[in-house]
Amino acid sequence: MPAPIEDLSRCAIHTFTNKPWSLRQCIDSYQAAGVSGISIWRNVITPSEGGVTPEEAASMLSDAGFSVPALVRGGFFPADEDGKRQSAIDENLRCIDEAKAIGAEMVVLVVGTVPGMPLAEARRQTAEGIAACLEHATACNVKLAIEPLHPMYAADRSCINRMAEAREICEALQNPMLGIAVDVYHVWWDADLQWEIDVAGEQGTLFAFHVCDWRVETRSMLTDRGLMGEGCIDIPTIRGWVEDTGFRGYNEVEIFSEDYWAMDQNEYLQKIVQAYQQSV
Repeated sequence: MPAPIEDLSRCAIHTFTNKPWSLRQCIDSYQAAGVSGISIWRNVITPSEGGVTPEEAASMLSDAGFSVPALVRGGFFPADEDGKRQSAIDENLRCIDEAKAIGAEMVVLVVGTVPGMPLAEARRQTAEGIAACLEHATACNVKLAIEPLHPMYAADRSCINRMAEAREICEALQNPMLGIAVDVYHVWWDADLQWEIDVAGEQGTLFAFHVCDWRVETRSMLTDRGLMGEGCIDIPTIRGWVEDTGFRGYNEVEIFSEDYWAMDQNEYLQKIVQAYQQSV
């Protein structure tokens, strides 16, 4: 097991972790806390949702000296009509453009599914949708990272629920711009996790590492994630497996929590930093 992390040089926080804050508030507060990495959720760079433009965001991020591991999120490829599938591809191409504009290294893909559609068909459509985006991603120098989601989301959010399924798409498409985002919340339970992480390292597809914790008494399937150390995930061991592959990217904090969104966000940020240093 690796030693606890004392500094914040590899800590990045997703803006959605501090959902009540604007991008400006996230940048200023993370900078004051000593955090230099920030992954951007699209709502904060969408003016119609109260955000700034991508160009304004790029200027703010550059002025503050922030690294941007990812723009979150693209994906949602499967659909029951050809027109809807093409609309999803078009939306992902726009997402890639936004990532390029703000200097994000990658777009994280939550691939989607259709209730009632066989998972095999949803996965086929997902692979086709990603393939249709790779030329543009390459031209923009923006990576695409498939994020497997926990099986509890297999009905309506993602047909990719294990690293194995993400790996199969990467192996089929064989493109250096395509890889995997490993989020401990979604994959900690998988008996093959260490092996899949090792393979991703060997294949060069381990693009991102996300952390939070699984509350034993989970009250919501979506918005009851815990701070690192509050739940049952052995995050340090998984981080050790990831680092054993040579991964030296950011440890990205991504927490959805109604409880934490309701509290004072500066106090919450202090808790995030403490949990990061003690439990990641």
